[in-house]
Amino acid sequence: MKRLLLFLGLTSIALGSLCAEQKKTAAKSTQTVELKRKSSFEADDSHDPFWPIGWKKPGPKTDSTEAGPAISPNAFSLSSVTMGAGGHFAILNGKIMQEGQQFGLQYGNQLYQITLRKVEDGRVVLAYQDSEIIVPLKRK
Repeated sequence: MKRLLLFLGLTSIALGSLCAEQKKTAAKSTQTVELKRKSSFEADDSHDPFWPIGWKKPGPKTDSTEAGPAISPNAFSLSSVTMGAGGHFAILNGKIMQEGQQFGLQYGNQLYQITLRKVEDGRVVLAYQDSEIIVPLKRK
């Protein structure tokens, strides 16, 4: 019994001194810590977060300032014009076209987007970029 009491007494003294040491180390660890380097982040719109890292958005395509070759009325074959009450139609290059319709013209090795602007008696007016092309009706 004496041994048990002696053991419990020594254990409580040892635990008390251990707790005192832990309190000292806890007091030391609460001191302020100074950072050598702080990280920073600046958000800018140059990179979308969903793009892969290092990927750059391609710039806008630059259009050449020179216009393509002038399209002559000889590039078209106007064979018929109808000017009914319903709508105005023309057979241009073998295809039936209506006013306002856009079509592609293969001229040389380039494809041009042309709009049939107006169907008139004996001719059609086509629009390409900012210019007008007047194609007369070919009579036989």
